[in-house]
Amino acid sequence: MEKKEKIVRVALVDDHVLLRNALAVLINSFEDCRVINESANGKEIKNAILDGIIPDVIIMDLNMPEMDGFETSEFLHREFPKIPILMLTMYDSELSLIRLLQTGVKGFLKKDIHPSELKFAIRSVMQSGFYYSNHTTGKLINLFRSNENGYIPLQRSLLSAQDIQFMKMVCSDLTYKEIAQKMGLNPRSIDTLRDQLFLKLDVRSRVGLAMVAIRHGIVTF
Repeated sequence: MEKKEKIVRVALVDDHVLLRNALAVLINSFEDCRVINESANGKEIKNAILDGIIPDVIIMDLNMPEMDGFETSEFLHREFPKIPILMLTMYDSELSLIRLLQTGVKGFLKKDIHPSELKFAIRSVMQSGFYYSNHTTGKLINLFRSNENGYIPLQRSLLSAQDIQFMKMVCSDLTYKEIAQKMGLNPRSIDTLRDQLFLKLDVRSRVGLAMVAIRHGIVTF
């Protein structure tokens, strides 16, 4: 007698209702998967888990109101590290991939993924603990390849929490002095932080920093 496959309980987190509903219908059509929760943002899935709805895997959009994918994955990695997260994202730059890996994300899904690949991704993260497509794997490998000058791209892809906080504020109408006050730093320290980011990200102005932040999903509108 064949052993029956364990049903994988899936939670979906996406603020686009039509996409979320369509994804739920698709996943429920897989013989070994069931969607047990649909949430519109990180705050909703956080509350659901705290209320005892514990999924085996979470498929989550990166860009959401209330709590976005970065904030939510940071919380889940800290409080519920055994729940793997597959992130739905159109941001597949090295900078965003490394930042998501730092928050505990176990795999990445493009929104145009084929149903068979989605099914494989769910099985893979359940069996091995991670899922990386050939495309994502290639990008991550390139981070460790030095160029002819010995420069390793990973060096520019690692941003600290302070770097991220500063880049978010750069995209506001706050002055550098006001940013310093909000971050609890003196203006000279802010100047140093800014100049280090200019060098690390190869930009020359505040506008350049803002463009990097938007392009890599650090801030969304």
